[in-house]
Formats: sequence, structure tokens, C-alpha cells
Amino acid sequence: MECSKEYLEENRDLCRTLMLRMMTVNKFEETAFWLFGQGLVHGTMHLGIGEEGTGIGTTAALEKGDYVLATHRGHGQAIGKGVDINAMMAEILARETGTNRGKGGSMHICDYDNGILGANGILGANGPIACGAALTIQMKKIPNRVVACFLGDGASNEGAIHESMNLAAAWKLPVLFVLVNNTYGMSTPLRKVVNDMDLTKRAIPYGMESFECDGNDVLEVYETVKRAREYALENGPALIVEHTYRTSGHSKSDGNQYRTKEEIQYWKDRSPIIRFRRLLVENGIFTETEIDEIQQQADQIVDGAVEYAKAQPQPKAENLEADVYAV
Repeated sequence: MECSKEYLEENRDLCRTLMLRMMTVNKFEETAFWLFGQGLVHGTMHLGIGEEGTGIGTTAALEKGDYVLATHRGHGQAIGKGVDINAMMAEILARETGTNRGKGGSMHICDYDNGILGANGILGANGPIACGAALTIQMKKIPNRVVACFLGDGASNEGAIHESMNLAAAWKLPVLFVLVNNTYGMSTPLRKVVNDMDLTKRAIPYGMESFECDGNDVLEVYETVKRAREYALENGPALIVEHTYRTSGHSKSDGNQYRTKEEIQYWKDRSPIIRFRRLLVENGIFTETEIDEIQQQADQIVDGAVEYAKAQPQPKAENLEADVYAV
């Protein structure tokens, strides 16, 4: 997005918030990956390093009461929506005070108080749940509330997503289908599995409005989602395609054998944090020193979360079946 200096100056506080949140997400994920390497994290883990602009830009444009269905790569989506970072780190380290009492791990962070209705690793499963939440909004006539349903380019090929888009369109439900296009479904490049790379066209069969933005431009994401949200409140569902790139592997076990170091480095140099930093410094909104101080604040937040989580108790075996409502 072409941002004038006047726009940046008028939104200086927003810019600082976006930068702090992106840096916090990046530090959180790098730290979680390091903890995994130390044998302190069990199960699997999916990181979105390089995608910070999508989760943070999107959630910044939402209201406190809006609902979010996060993906298995949803740390940034959760942090952006306001989930307590201490509780998130405790969850990843499987502690009793985690968001899911240590039972969910990296892929299943949930926080009803902040509108995170859950994250899951089933591709496309967010769609039907989002429709259910949006139907509740509609039937209860809750004003000024939408549901943001995050999904990836891989999940956009799942039948559950197309069924959900069709249902949301037919019932005019206030759902934002936020398609984070990082160009890879696990190790498979998008170009090998779709005939048309223009994913905004997925909205056409359902008569749904589509929006598109550069997912590595956090302000463009923010402004695009704001427009899409206003549209959804009045007209029903919308599709938002946010183009980005994950420089981290698909999961902790991904050796990145399917892409070159040069490709990954190309995108590292164009990450949303680097781009936003350059924009803010070149326009005199913040100095390099001030940006470094924001990074230091992000580091302190995450380092404090690790200290907190390590000091928390392990879940008790007798509580194994607590909060389980179906078997």
C-alpha cells in the first residue's frame, strides 16, 4: 500500500502497535522452536515465520467482540487477538495454567474471552465452525460482530471450505474467509495443484465479494480487512486473499528439501517486519534506535513468558478427562 507520510504520522500509535505485535510473534515462534530443540515441547509445531503481517494486520482490524477461528499455524492470529502470551507459552510447554490447561499444545490454542474459538490442524475444519458462530450472531441479532475464519491456500481446496462458503453466502452470514496464501501446501507449491493461481476467483461461484492484499504489507492487510469487515456487516460473507510466504518449514520436522536457500532468502529479505521497519524509518516516523527499543520490548515480553511457563505446574493425571464433553 502506498502510504503517505501524513497517514503514517496520523497513525503513529497504530504503527508502533503493529510493529510490536509482529516482533513479538516472530520472537515467540523462534523461541518456541528453540524450546522444542531443547526437548521442552512435546508433540508437533507449525510456525508462521515470515507471515507475521497477515495475522497481526488482520486481527488489528477486528473488534474485541469479533470471533476468530485460527489455524494450526495460528500463534500470530492468537497474539494479535489479545491472547495472554504467558498462557500461550505455558500451553506450549504443557503446563496447567496454559490456555487449554496444557492439553492442547501449539496447534489448539483457545481463548473464548478474546474471541479465539479454537485452532485446529484439520484443514478446512474452521469453515463449518465459523458458519456456526456466525449463525449464532445472526439469530441472536448481535450487532457489530463478525467471524474471521483463517485458512491456508491448501485448505482452500478442501470440500469443507467450499461447503462453508456456499452456506455462508446462502444465509448471508457475517464471515470473513481469510485465505493466507503462503504458496505452499506442506511441501507442494500452489502452482502444481491449481489450474488458476488467482484464488480470489474462489468467491465467484458463491456470489461472494473478494478482497486481495499484499500479506507482507501489514498496513495494507489492516486497511483491506477493515473494508472487508464493514462489507460483511452489511452484506454477508467475504473472501480475503492475503499473499505472503512462510520462511519457516511446514512443521518442526520439515527439512526444506523442496525449495532452495536462495528462494527462502529472497523472502526473508522481504519479510513484513523488515519492510515495515524500512517504511517507518525512511518516513521519519521512528528512528532506528526507537525500532530497536520496540524489539527489546518484544524480547522482554517473550523471555518473561518463558520464565513464567517454566515455573508453572504440570497437569495432574486425575484431571485428564476434565473438559472432555464427547468421546
